[in-house]
Amino acid sequence: MNVVATDPTVAVPSDDALVTVFDDDESPADPDALSVLRAGVAGADLAAPAVVLPDFHLKDDKEMPSSIAVATRETIRPTMTCCSLNCGMALLTLDIGRPGETRIADFFEHVRTRLPFPSNRRDLTVDEVIRCAADGAEFAVDRFGADPVALERMEEGGRIDVEPFGGEERIRQELPWSVKQLSRLRFGTIGPSNHFVELQQVEEVLDPEAARLLGVEEGQTTLQFHGGGGALTGELGVLFGRRKRYPRVLRAQMAFQKPLYHLASSRSLAQLRHRYQLYFTGGFPPIERGGIEGDRLMLANVMAMNYGYAFRLAVVSILSELLGSSLGVGETRLVVDSPHNTIYDETIDGASAVVHRHNAARAYPASLMGDHPIFGVTGQPLLLPGTNRTSSYLCVAGEGAAASLYSVSHGAGSNIKSFVSRGLSAKDPHGRRTLRYRYSRREAELVEQLDDRGVDGTLAILQRHDIVRPVARMRPFAVLN
Repeated sequence: MNVVATDPTVAVPSDDALVTVFDDDESPADPDALSVLRAGVAGADLAAPAVVLPDFHLKDDKEMPSSIAVATRETIRPTMTCCSLNCGMALLTLDIGRPGETRIADFFEHVRTRLPFPSNRRDLTVDEVIRCAADGAEFAVDRFGADPVALERMEEGGRIDVEPFGGEERIRQELPWSVKQLSRLRFGTIGPSNHFVELQQVEEVLDPEAARLLGVEEGQTTLQFHGGGGALTGELGVLFGRRKRYPRVLRAQMAFQKPLYHLASSRSLAQLRHRYQLYFTGGFPPIERGGIEGDRLMLANVMAMNYGYAFRLAVVSILSELLGSSLGVGETRLVVDSPHNTIYDETIDGASAVVHRHNAARAYPASLMGDHPIFGVTGQPLLLPGTNRTSSYLCVAGEGAAASLYSVSHGAGSNIKSFVSRGLSAKDPHGRRTLRYRYSRREAELVEQLDDRGVDGTLAILQRHDIVRPVARMRPFAVLN
């Protein structure tokens, strides 16, 4: 067993009025990223100290570091998460053994063909875009033939209710024309970068009862993928404010779209001035949760989340079809789909709050999942991926997750990289390798794997504080990215 033993007396999280940090001596939080986060939340209406999770790091094109959770009482602060909501990861179990290289190559070739990148094909009609924003993953069941049982394995059941915001008719009126048109494109794609499709094998079951309930067993072949939320999420993510990642094409579009959306729809001179101050003076200021502007922004967030749920379940359905035709898979089952860039209305310390998660997944323990027939026993399942050179873990949330604002790291990639650079991690002692396929070329390369010290170090911190419990460890053998 590779999981590091836990000791509740070790590595008590550092805590101050602004930030609670979950780290340890081997995986310390980056001080420069901490300075950015502290400056970002200073003066904010925090419901609790902001949370820093393992794998904490700062990217140049993001306002805030990855692996954080920030809860506020009265304001919405979109810069506390990614501009494209509902990027996420999913895990499927397959009813076959480990396939041979010829079949693996055939499968990934079919993925590249069916889910090409880049692509400007129109996959949806305008009405279907509206349905995605209103119905969430239920749209993928109707349009792509996704298994309706899969909805039970998705956060929020794959759909956030839009009726409190005016329902589908308001979505039809609110979604700008250009957003509707661009959201027809590239629906259900995966693409390169840090998004991937990975074939794995379950090497170790660590919690037999939870594994049984979730449908996971030793020796099983699994597929894990990381995919975005689609075009609509990115479009809405910059409609209310300027972000660091603001490509020229998007700037040109928003120069036309934002005045139409915000100013032309103003109902008074005072409202026009207020919207101009909020949305056209640079940056992305916080917006009061109550009132017209908070309601408009939360509707945009809900539309983005629902579209993302539909997007990712459509990918699940397409991949299931390709697994059948290429690998002879008879049945695929969704174990979990978990978004990691989100803004939700939640309850923190007994009162309502707006919880922003940036590259951090929601982790509700069993005590908060009583209405779910399985998660009410296991706790919410979630993924702690390593890289295509290390193991990944399927976990469930523990009762200690309350201390982390019910949040958990969405991966361990930066920690693994740090362990390697500091000489704390080395080549896999068993000499295993991963078949790596690319969107940019057809030939696979064999990549030497690493030991699991980096991902295990991330897991150990979370486990130590009962934020998660590991259920199973999966080892990759082929990946496309």
